[in-house]
Amino acid sequence: MATSACLNYGTPAIGGTLRDQTSKRSIIKNAFMGNRNLNRMARVGLGGSRSRPNRSHGVRCSVGIGDFIGGDLLKLDLAQWLSDVEEHKALAIYTPHEGGYEGRYFTRLRYQGYYFLDLTARGLGDPETTLLKVHPVCPAHVGKQPIARWYFPPEVDHRLNALPPDAKGLVVWIIEAKVLSKSELQFLALLPTLRPKVRVIVECGNWRKFMWRPLKEIAGLTAEP
Repeated sequence: MATSACLNYGTPAIGGTLRDQTSKRSIIKNAFMGNRNLNRMARVGLGGSRSRPNRSHGVRCSVGIGDFIGGDLLKLDLAQWLSDVEEHKALAIYTPHEGGYEGRYFTRLRYQGYYFLDLTARGLGDPETTLLKVHPVCPAHVGKQPIARWYFPPEVDHRLNALPPDAKGLVVWIIEAKVLSKSELQFLALLPTLRPKVRVIVECGNWRKFMWRPLKEIAGLTAEP
């Protein structure tokens, strides 16, 4: 009897163990219910009435037909784009940062019978030498081979000679042209004068929408309006 009795009011040891477990469960239950009550008070409010959630007022904007059909499909200025390409022959374009809109204008020129020479201004070198003269190119090496120099034909003249008879002309499309100097832009603006079947499109920067200007105005060859 003495060995099986507990020091807590003489209850058996097994009974004390069950009571300890029951007390632990009650403590955990009370703590859980207390957290639920706190969360309910936070939702309902201390006054006892349910508080109304704050509504965020968004910025109102105008909704047009382009929001339902697609803004890139509604290009009402494509006719003006074609006429400006034929009139000025060299344009500086400004595209949105997300890209993709210039593909509509690119495709419309291709439908007119133009072929394209896509170049990037980074690594172009001297535009006059690369486009109209025989120019050297040094291939990459890892420091073990001798520095070689290969000569390539003029890019524009080589493409013009390879055009099919029914082609309307060649469009030199240059991206990342914001790194070009003013003298290089002036040469690109005068390139259609040197090669009448050549049209020049130069991406000079970014804007909220697709827009273009005559390259001679951007290069400073004509007075700005």
